[in-house]
Amino acid sequence: MMKRPFLPPEDMPPTEATQIDRILRSQLEQSTGRCFFEACDRVTRALLYSCQWYITTNDGILTLVIDCPDIVTYWHIVSNIPQIGNRLERFASNAKITVHPPFGKGAPIEVSVNEISAYRDWL
Repeated sequence: MMKRPFLPPEDMPPTEATQIDRILRSQLEQSTGRCFFEACDRVTRALLYSCQWYITTNDGILTLVIDCPDIVTYWHIVSNIPQIGNRLERFASNAKITVHPPFGKGAPIEVSVNEISAYRDWL
């Protein structure tokens, strides 16, 4: 049996995001991306600068998505995941990092910042 909400329908939050909600979410993601980049060390910034990257949220989970232009950069990014995760965790404790290799060079790697210690042991 479902409980009925205490508020009338007109006082409940909308079931779908409005245009303003989408704009605000986009601005928040861009701002978070800038703050994340500024929190990174010089080496990590140089690596990110050589890639296409952005921060997004899906189902309340902050995700850093990195698209690598070549396999060498991909391996540098992958080996730097512990440092990247450390910086990203400052913004959300349940964040994820998704690293895409160049097209046709394999599947993306996805690591939760909660799994970084296990990932570090794997490296």
